[in-house]
Amino acid sequence: MKEWQGSAGICLNEMGELLMVLQGTPEEEKTWSVPSGGKEKDETYEECCMREIAEETGYETEIIEKIKVKKEKYPEFDISVEVHYFLVNIIGGRRIIQDPDHLIHDIAWKSVHQLETLKLSFPEDKDFLRDYIKRHSTLRGKQSREQA
Repeated sequence: MKEWQGSAGICLNEMGELLMVLQGTPEEEKTWSVPSGGKEKDETYEECCMREIAEETGYETEIIEKIKVKKEKYPEFDISVEVHYFLVNIIGGRRIIQDPDHLIHDIAWKSVHQLETLKLSFPEDKDFLRDYIKRHSTLRGKQSREQA
């Protein structure tokens, strides 16, 4: 079984919307995902995450924290996957697709409600993403009330 390692970035704006990309090859049905991709040789998972976000969205980011590691086996494709998810913050750049693989077709901020109806590249991530957005929004609201 082949092994694939990569990273994904979870980026939320001030309205609690998630940064997502529409992806797929020209002949595929396009699906939504958080910016993500494969780790290159001698690259850390953090470096991979920031590079992939820059390539897919044009945004420069910083890592805030590691959120989780997903390990899945896909026997039908003869591959095992390890993806490291990071919370990131945008620190520069501008929204532009500059994906060298030409697999990204759109960049958008999606609400937790929109997430429910999107066709995802990785459907197994839907519950995790929804729960993370809701938890993060609740914490942000609590912090805002405490500062008032």
